[in-house]
Amino acid sequence: MIISTPPEADETQGLLDAILGEGESAETSEWRHFAVPVAMHGERLDRVLAQCVPEFSRSYLQQLIEQGAVLLAGVPAGKSAAKVKAGVELSVELRATPQSQAFKPEAMALDVVYEDAHLCVLNKPAGLVVHPAPGNWSGTLLNGLLARDAQAATLPRAGIVHRLDKDTSGLMVVARTRQTMDALVQLIAAREVKRQYWALAAGTWSLKDGYTLDQPVGRDPANRLRMAAVDLTRHSGKTASTTFDLVAQSAQGCWLQCTLHTGRTHQIRVHMAHLGFPLLADAVYGGKPAAGMTRQALHAFHLAFHHPVSGEALDFRLPLPPDMQEATAAWGLSYN
Repeated sequence: MIISTPPEADETQGLLDAILGEGESAETSEWRHFAVPVAMHGERLDRVLAQCVPEFSRSYLQQLIEQGAVLLAGVPAGKSAAKVKAGVELSVELRATPQSQAFKPEAMALDVVYEDAHLCVLNKPAGLVVHPAPGNWSGTLLNGLLARDAQAATLPRAGIVHRLDKDTSGLMVVARTRQTMDALVQLIAAREVKRQYWALAAGTWSLKDGYTLDQPVGRDPANRLRMAAVDLTRHSGKTASTTFDLVAQSAQGCWLQCTLHTGRTHQIRVHMAHLGFPLLADAVYGGKPAAGMTRQALHAFHLAFHHPVSGEALDFRLPLPPDMQEATAAWGLSYN
C-alpha cells in the first residue's frame, strides 16, 4: 500500500531551537549587534560569539563566520581564530544552515506495510537515506515521516528506532508514540525483535547452515570511513553476531539468509566480507557489481516482534525486490 509520507522527530524541535533560537523560523535570518566585552579582549572570535549568543552552537557560529555572515567593525571577519579587541562592534547574521533545516517535513511516497495508532512498519526502498547527515540533509525517511504524521515531530528521531543503510532495502518499524518508542528500543536491546535479511554474494558457500559468526565490529583502523571486523584487545568496537543459512547456490554465487542477533553499523556487510563473501556491488567492502546488481545486494525481508502495547505477535515478510529478483534469475537461483 503506497501512502503519501510523513514525519520524524526527536531532536527535531530541540535541534531547531538550539541552532536557530526558540520560536524562529528556519527560513529567516536575523542580525544581532554587540560590542566585544572588555573581559574578552584578545580572545578568538568564535569564543566571543559563543559568549554573546549562547543559545547557538559554536560549530554553527563558525559556519556563519566562514560564510561571511559575521562582521567586525563592518568588515567580514573571515576566520574563527581571529583575535578581537575590546569595544569593537561585532555583528552576526543568524542564518539557517543545512543542518538546521534538516528536521523538516517533506512529502514523499512511503510503502506502509502495517500501521496502527502506536507504530507503523515500512518497506524502505534502496536509495533512501534514513536520517539526515552530511551529503543528505533532505529527502530522508525522517523528512518523509515528519510530513506524514504530526505525532512524529514530538518523538526523538521521528520515532525511528533502527536503521537500514541507504542502499539496503526492506522492513523497518517506526514508533508513533513515545511509549511505543521506548518499548521498541528495549525490545531491540533485549534481542526480542527478529530481523532477517537476504543477501547475494559471488563464490561457493561452504559453511554449514546455521553457521553463526561472533566477530566484533568497529571502525576500520586503516579507514575511518568504514567499519571492520576488529580485535577488541587492540581496537575499540562492539560484539556482533550473525547467523547464516544457504538459500540457494549456483556456479556464479550464493543466496544467503542472514539473521541478526545484534545490530551494529554495517554488521552483515562487514561479516560477509570477513568471511570472504562481500555482498554483490558493495564497493565499500570489496563486492563487485554482477548479475545486474548496482547496489549492495541486501534486503531486510523478515521482521517479527510482539506488539509493545497489545502483546500481539506481529510477523512481516517481503518478497525480493525487483533488482534482486532479476539477479537470482540471472544466476539460476530459486527459493525452496
